[in-house]
Amino acid sequence: MIGLGTIAIIFTLCFTSIPWTFGRPAGETMVSRYESGQPRQSLIPPTWAPKDATDLRRIVDASPPEVVEQIVAEVARDMGVPTSQVASSRDAMVLRAVAERLGDAAPAFVLGSDQLGRSLTTRLLAGGAISLSVGVAAALISVMIGTLYGALAGYAGGRVDALMMRVVDILYGLPYILLVVLIAVAADGAIDRWQRHTIEQRAAERSAWVAGQLAGLSDAGSEQRVQLENQAMARFGTGELSGPQRTRIDVVALLVAIGGVSWLTMARVIRGQVLSLRAQPFVESARAIGAPIHWIFIRHLLPNLLGPIIVYATLTVPQAILQESFLSFLGIGIKPPLPSWGNLAADGLSELNRHRSHWWLLFFPCFMLGVTLLALNFVGEGLREAFDPRRQRR
Repeated sequence: MIGLGTIAIIFTLCFTSIPWTFGRPAGETMVSRYESGQPRQSLIPPTWAPKDATDLRRIVDASPPEVVEQIVAEVARDMGVPTSQVASSRDAMVLRAVAERLGDAAPAFVLGSDQLGRSLTTRLLAGGAISLSVGVAAALISVMIGTLYGALAGYAGGRVDALMMRVVDILYGLPYILLVVLIAVAADGAIDRWQRHTIEQRAAERSAWVAGQLAGLSDAGSEQRVQLENQAMARFGTGELSGPQRTRIDVVALLVAIGGVSWLTMARVIRGQVLSLRAQPFVESARAIGAPIHWIFIRHLLPNLLGPIIVYATLTVPQAILQESFLSFLGIGIKPPLPSWGNLAADGLSELNRHRSHWWLLFFPCFMLGVTLLALNFVGEGLREAFDPRRQRR
């Protein structure tokens, strides 16, 4: 129940905030809230975290200059020192006095800001919605493939079953992570090649159209040629994918890559269940009266397979989320500026160093990912025990 409550809270926070995180802030027309920020407000620690002189100096510099100038003058007058000395001070006590008087004028971030001055809270919510969506969708793909494959193998039996299970054994022998990476990289390369071909094709179409128009004009000048080229561009386009289009294609390719290799365990479990179910009298009776295979599957097999399907689907979701985060951490999965917990953790890793560490950029993405995976595993184990017939007999 604790895991279920935690998952409900995380899903609610991430998905109900989508209109806000993906919406545009006031004054912005092209940038969503999760990618909007001010560079002068970069790397500001959380409001509740302790701050040293460097953090306070950054907060003061990121505040409105006219407000800072007024506060600096007040602090200098109270301390009896020149204004210039307070304005350029690196002393933590002086800077804290200035920062405390700034009040609401000072930039404040509950979980801190990143290198570009963007709110980490907003990016965590947006990244959580993306990571959870990719994980659930990839798990659904995996469950569909595994259920159909395992049911077909178990119902067919004989040599067909043996051949299909040997395919599963071969895939089991391949490195899982390497297979996902190869599929993701191959899909990315295929998209790039298709886009290059489309760009070249559209360029040839534009050239042919302009040449055909110029052929009918005997005294076409340079201005008219430029006008025709602009018309051809508007008519045929460049063939290049826009940013949102490329992002959607990359996400779909990632779903296929993760879901396409995560169905092996599901296929084995479903195959074993179908082998035991097809010998039951109700299945034999359905086959005896000539019921079609799809009717037997939907009417008799699928209702009896719902328990294992739900359990293993719940256990597949955290695996898919982890794979997406791992690929995004490597730069293969979700690509910036679109956030996910994986690429947020990758960005935060570079901020850990011996000189000065901005710990919040790595801690919070990893914390959210860890809590989500742990809660999902708790829910999956609870469902496994609930659907275990041996435990019910006790």
